[in-house]
Amino acid sequence: MSRIGKAPIAIPSGVTVTIKDDTITVKGPKGELKQSFNPELEVKVEDGHVVVTRPSDDREHRAQHGLYRALINNMIVGVSTGYRKELELVGVGYRATATGQVLELSLGYSHAIYLKLPPEVKVEAKTERNKNPLIILESDDKQLLGQVCAKIRSLRKPEPYKGKGIRFVGEVVRRKSGKSASAK
Repeated sequence: MSRIGKAPIAIPSGVTVTIKDDTITVKGPKGELKQSFNPELEVKVEDGHVVVTRPSDDREHRAQHGLYRALINNMIVGVSTGYRKELELVGVGYRATATGQVLELSLGYSHAIYLKLPPEVKVEAKTERNKNPLIILESDDKQLLGQVCAKIRSLRKPEPYKGKGIRFVGEVVRRKSGKSASAK
């Protein structure tokens, strides 16, 4: 049995979980999320916990058992506490400014890059003196937040020689030595 799948998910106060047909809806103080699931799996709300059970030990059922339990847990955590990711811009002249849902990035290209972010993602750009600029993203949807972060990071990935680029705060970039002096 899946260790992840068989663990019940506690529902915190202020969060409501409703199951209709093959769709689960989670409402909380941060927002509302919906997720459809395989109708062969059984998802029940029992005394303050969400329990996911599978009908058989088929390979497909075993794979989806842990998957849907994790997705439902991410939804519950998202609507109760939310998710937050921080990206830092490492490089001379790299800047970020946020105006509403539009993020303007200056990443050393000949032009500025404008990204329109989904309304579910809150964005904030911080620039402090003698520190790298930060982009702070918050959302109740973990998957959407990860996709937006990946899109922003893909605009200028950290390179291994000088370490310049967009990286997550705390991310370690493996460095290369570059050219070595030739022995004559």
